Amino acid sequence: MTDFQWPWEYEFPPFFTLQTHEETQKRQLNVWCSLFLKYLKHLNKFRINVNESAFPLYYNESVNRRLSSDMILKILTKLQSSGHAQQLDKKGYEWLVYWHTLDEYGNMIYEWIQETGQTNTVCTLYEISSGELTSDKEFHEIDEDVLIKVLRLLEERGKCELIELDGSYGVKFL
Repeated sequence: MTDFQWPWEYEFPPFFTLQTHEETQKRQLNVWCSLFLKYLKHLNKFRINVNESAFPLYYNESVNRRLSSDMILKILTKLQSSGHAQQLDKKGYEWLVYWHTLDEYGNMIYEWIQETGQTNTVCTLYEISSGELTSDKEFHEIDEDVLIKVLRLLEERGKCELIELDGSYGVKFL
């Protein structure tokens, strides 16, 4: 894995403090949202905890600055409003973050199914997320909970049927 290229703002101490000027704050949150998505994609990480104090995304040791929990929650709430995050617990500490919306993932997966001639066949979640045929796809190594959410969305649209058997899943694409 290559080193992550942090944006210049990450080295700018005020970036870690919520700005009071409305327009500046809006731009600041947009940059943070973009940074969250890019960094988590780089790590192929979908689950985050607001309280991971040593997580480099929240703490820049070189400028000795840390995001507050409130600031992290503001960023995650903004990501949630754009379809890129979901709160997992009542306190707001655990989150799923996806660098594509569930709709975008659904479209990618369904296009791949059509391109590879797998409509009317049953696939395992492993084949979709970790199989050889998906190694170059954006959804390769997608978190299983995110994949299930995507498949449920496709199921609502009549594009697949999710099959559960003894706690394991398969899916038939239509």
